[in-house]
Amino acid sequence: MIKEQAEQVEREAKKIISEDKSSYMRVFSLDSVDVEHVLKDLAEFCRAHESTFHQDPRVAANLDGRRETWLHIQKYLNLDVEEIYRLHSIKLRGRS
Repeated sequence: MIKEQAEQVEREAKKIISEDKSSYMRVFSLDSVDVEHVLKDLAEFCRAHESTFHQDPRVAANLDGRRETWLHIQKYLNLDVEEIYRLHSIKLRGRS
């Protein structure tokens, strides 16, 4: 019974992840002429390719939040559903 419930939870989680991934793929579709411009702008704003270090811890936390946003978007654009599910599972296990 517990195994079946766990499998059902996993199926539902993967369905949600799949729907989220589809939404990200539509929004950031390479068919759009603006996507490349927007992603470049977001990469710069979110410090995708540079350190988020700052001497002021509040500024550093702000920059880390921006970077986390970039990584979240990239996760849905570049990983498959199984990989995203695995990352979420690892994150949830770390909370217990």
